[in-house]
Amino acid sequence: MRVYGKNVVKELLQKPKSIKKAYIYENFNDIKLLNEIKKLNIPIKYLDKKSLDNMEDGNHQGIILEIDDYNYSPLDKLLKKDIIVILDHLEDPHNFGAIIRTCEAAGITSIIIPKDRSVKVNSTVMKTSAGTTENVDIAIVTNLVNTIKTLKDNGFWIIGTDMNGTNYKEIDYKGKIAIIIGNEGKGLSRLVETNCDFIAKIPMFGKVNSLNASVASALIIYEAVMNR
Repeated sequence: MRVYGKNVVKELLQKPKSIKKAYIYENFNDIKLLNEIKKLNIPIKYLDKKSLDNMEDGNHQGIILEIDDYNYSPLDKLLKKDIIVILDHLEDPHNFGAIIRTCEAAGITSIIIPKDRSVKVNSTVMKTSAGTTENVDIAIVTNLVNTIKTLKDNGFWIIGTDMNGTNYKEIDYKGKIAIIIGNEGKGLSRLVETNCDFIAKIPMFGKVNSLNASVASALIIYEAVMNR
């Protein structure tokens, strides 16, 4: 997998074992970052801007890394944590990356995504998350409903998010909880919503009837973290 951008590179250099090769702009001017890469004996190939642009469509900032594919975590590892974020068939890699970054900033290190019809960790996710994927555990599961049942068996309360529910500021976030963020367009799937213990809503006071998935998740995640 290829990833790009200075912030992503800086995060990955803290755990350099996954880095196979660096593609760097021939006039790259971040000497400190370049020296760190050289110090770790990572193979470097210098390229002109056009060659780098052809490798990645995004803003690579003059540096692209070839790394191992993301190493997903087993569900059992996540069960040991007190807060888990579940993404119910999220499709936008920018939303996924932003949610990962929010989770990491809030001290939440456990995320669950479904195997099918869901965005996976890719270069856009890595870029949007500013490389914080390296600091969180992400598990892929075959069936979200079965996973929710497993979480309940392990003492978790399940909190879904939807426009119809209880004000998110009135939800009890104490104990072991899993917060579910729905799909960008469809929200929570019917069976997932049915298996939630609580549904949290964010009141809307303007003309729009919903928030972007990553913005909504940030509000609820911080509400949960600050009120435990």
